[in-house]
Amino acid sequence: MADAIGAVGMSGTRGPGPATARVVVALALLVPVGCSAPEPRPFTPSDLPAGDPGVSQQAGAAPEEEKGPRVETVRVAPGVRVVVEWPAVADQDTTGMINTFRDYRAGSFKSVVTGGQDTAYLEAVQDEAGTDARRWVREFLKQHRSVRGTSRLYALNVSSVTGRGAVLHACVDETGMRLLDSETGKAVRAQPDWTREPFFQLVGLRRDDDGIWRIRLLQHAELPSEPAKGCLR
Repeated sequence: MADAIGAVGMSGTRGPGPATARVVVALALLVPVGCSAPEPRPFTPSDLPAGDPGVSQQAGAAPEEEKGPRVETVRVAPGVRVVVEWPAVADQDTTGMINTFRDYRAGSFKSVVTGGQDTAYLEAVQDEAGTDARRWVREFLKQHRSVRGTSRLYALNVSSVTGRGAVLHACVDETGMRLLDSETGKAVRAQPDWTREPFFQLVGLRRDDDGIWRIRLLQHAELPSEPAKGCLR
């Protein structure tokens, strides 16, 4: 069976509710039984200087192709956006993985701000990640919460690839986000920890028969864990 590639102490999706139980992430969850994983590469953020601003688009729209490092802005809703700092070089598979992660992040926020009416984010997730993603959105709706601001994705690295399975490492900075009362539109008095400091995100993906990468596992690590320290700038 595949060697573990994650880190003890990583937990599931972040949101207004409690984190899921601590787990060890294994590539065996992402590839067919019988495949063995290569030795894991250490996480080394490759946060690169951003070039000229990239595209601005609605959540779910296909990005324009550009060469070199760029910053892509996805406008989710008025006052809500996801900014992706792309690596300087990304092959076809890496681009597909980042696109899927971007669409999931933007789509999940769009579901929150639409009161759960927009569910396009579910097209990017399956299995355990699908369960966690639904739970994440439900917590916002249950507590009558919404969001405003900017979520930033950077230091995007593919750390492992085995057959159709892969693991993407990313840093997520939501210090520019604010949690709102969805009924009043005003920021809540006690802002959650995820609005105070960046965190490390591990994304387990699998390429399906249609050639699309989909997320099967989502885990994150917060400061002062070592993976999260790599997200400080």
